[in-house]
Amino acid sequence: MAADKLALDLALVLPGVPDERDACVARLTSLLQSEDIDQAHVIREDGKARLCLHYDSERISLAEVRQLAAAAGTSISKRYVHESLRIDGMDCPTCATVIEHALARIDGVLEAKVSYAAERLRLEFDSEKTSHKAVKRRIEALGYQLLELHAHAGWWAEHRELVFSLAAGVLLLGGWLGGLAGASNAVSIGFYLAAYAVGGFFTLRDAVQSLWAKRFDIDTLMLVAAAGAAALGHWAEGALLLFLFSLGHALEHSAMDRARKAIEALADLAPKTALVRRDGAEVEVPVEELLRGDKVIVKPGQRLPADGKVVEGTSAVDQAPVTGESMPVEKGPSDAVFAGTVNGDGVLLVEVTKLATESTLARMVRLVSDAQTQKSPTQQFTDRFERVFVPAVLIGVVFLIAVPPLLGFPFADSFYRAMAVLVAASPCALAIGTPAAVLSAVARAAQLGVLIKGGAHLENLGRLTAIAFDKTGTITEGKPRLTDIAAFGATENELLTLAAALESRSGHPLAQAIVTAARARGLNWSEPADVEAVNGKGIRATLGAQRIEIGNLRLFAGEVISADITTQVERLESAGRTTMLVRVDGRFTGVIGLMDTPRPGVAAVLTELRSLGVANTVMLTGDNERVARAVGQAVGLEDVRAGLMPEDKIAAVASLVEQYGQAAMVGDGANDGPALARATVGIAMGGAGTDVALEAADVVLMSDDLGKLPFAVGLSRAARAVIRQNLFIALGAVALLIPATMFGWAGLGLAVLIHEGSTIVVVLNALRLLTYRAAPKAGAIA
Repeated sequence: MAADKLALDLALVLPGVPDERDACVARLTSLLQSEDIDQAHVIREDGKARLCLHYDSERISLAEVRQLAAAAGTSISKRYVHESLRIDGMDCPTCATVIEHALARIDGVLEAKVSYAAERLRLEFDSEKTSHKAVKRRIEALGYQLLELHAHAGWWAEHRELVFSLAAGVLLLGGWLGGLAGASNAVSIGFYLAAYAVGGFFTLRDAVQSLWAKRFDIDTLMLVAAAGAAALGHWAEGALLLFLFSLGHALEHSAMDRARKAIEALADLAPKTALVRRDGAEVEVPVEELLRGDKVIVKPGQRLPADGKVVEGTSAVDQAPVTGESMPVEKGPSDAVFAGTVNGDGVLLVEVTKLATESTLARMVRLVSDAQTQKSPTQQFTDRFERVFVPAVLIGVVFLIAVPPLLGFPFADSFYRAMAVLVAASPCALAIGTPAAVLSAVARAAQLGVLIKGGAHLENLGRLTAIAFDKTGTITEGKPRLTDIAAFGATENELLTLAAALESRSGHPLAQAIVTAARARGLNWSEPADVEAVNGKGIRATLGAQRIEIGNLRLFAGEVISADITTQVERLESAGRTTMLVRVDGRFTGVIGLMDTPRPGVAAVLTELRSLGVANTVMLTGDNERVARAVGQAVGLEDVRAGLMPEDKIAAVASLVEQYGQAAMVGDGANDGPALARATVGIAMGGAGTDVALEAADVVLMSDDLGKLPFAVGLSRAARAVIRQNLFIALGAVALLIPATMFGWAGLGLAVLIHEGSTIVVVLNALRLLTYRAAPKAGAIA
């Protein structure tokens, strides 16, 4: 039986699916295996997720396998819809839970995750059972509005709660002044009732929705307290409670909008139209209508409308909006450019290589927005705490109302204190403190070219004490150059031609260095056949009638190598060269030496990381020990682990995680995908324009600059410090107010003032992260 395999890019078969962990991938493999495919599974090659199909070529052709995969992918993509949407109208963290609970009851909704802080809904549904319209109707029935991502809700939607709150304050003031002026009690109560209605409008709506979802939340507690105050005749205090509660919410939302808009501003960086050269004429078209291959004219000072490559012209381009680089980068023919970046003084003609929805900026915005729907460990803890704490408070309040009167305490006083305790125990600040910090930190990171894909990765990055670095392309520039050729029985050009013929089939930086050097000498070669790449060792192929092998010493392990070859290898490696041996038809014909220089400033980066508390830094490489030691010594890395196969790197990262509890791995995202996945936090460099890095890592440094790493670590440490501070403020306010209200030392007015004050304080504290700059020591916020 002729067994064959076909590997297809998963992103092409299932466009729109976030990663290989999505349930649609399992659906795809199951569907294919029900056809004529023997086995379907997902593998990673060069850091990309690929669909690997095993089939019998005597039963089904390659073309038919491709058609099956395409048809299955299209079928699943049409049926299982993924959407990222914005929800307007949420005014408390519990609103997100209510919406999730309501959507989960719709038959066909497979996933609904809502972030109150970011006002985002991440949705997956089965289109054969439900629809976008059905989801929208359910959300609108709850009193919220569903908007497309990055759509603006309008002035009224953004400020209505503040308007209602101020109106409640005016009515409260009117009732108080009426009493001072000697107006009848009915007039004052009329003002207070109106203040109740206006100030409690949104609170009542949210409380009803929560109760309908069988949950007790903060709004419920506030309403019960206000109703209790009215029942005791404390109309002014009840109206004051609802006024301050609504005002606190409105101010909290205004502050949170600042963090949301920091993310939305990224989406507005790309221009809305582009000047395109078509059929000899220049026409202006919306960026959504740009096609691959279109030639876009970008004038001085304009933003680039799409990802592409320069065809004509030279200019310095400010890439800070995408990569965070502080200095403009010179661009010329064949250089890559990104949507949202700013052209300098020259005119550029750019060929579009990605559609508007596929650009680096668009994907970056999408990933940052999705990051807000992923709860951090601290947020998960506070959610669990609230689910226990709020019912416990309600039970405690019932006892506080019922028990003291049995002991002779006046019922009115007991009831009033119970209502004050309700206010005191409402954990508003606890609910908002962590998501506000995460939202602000992720937004700030994105502004400076660092993509953090969720609160969990933010917190984990902030507690790291160990980081492993890949050598090639991370510690070094990743641009090795050919330095030495030692040929035996052939000329240097003949040896280099053979090596380049094979290495032209590899994307490894060392292989490309050989090909570049051969082309620089004007050498030409024919295509090899029967190419076999030996992972981490080298490559074999047939070239004409000759069997050629090129690789490191591991490729020829256990074989006899002449003294001449061994001497050359030792000489070159002692000089810090990476060596590759060439063998033709079983006879070694030479040694090639290459050198990759350390990145400028790496030593300073490592020093800065140590000052931030990352005491353990390790370099991992497949290169030989002597070369690795030389690079490590040059940058100040003492822990160097060399001669590692790809699986050895995974094991090394696993050992660091076991030793230190948590460990990060920094690589280029392409060749280091498995090791990045094994680390607590996988950090990829050079994410701009690199789909693999954007998908493979938990944290992406958009520029090819290791100097962004201390900023990312420092920001994460600052975020963790803010989260701890917010927890302390929130829990401290509750711990202070509960006994104070229980024993009558504080009334409803003071309780709600401190309650709302603590909520605003934690939000403002979180917003400090939006101005964070690299600090001289961990936890400091500039």
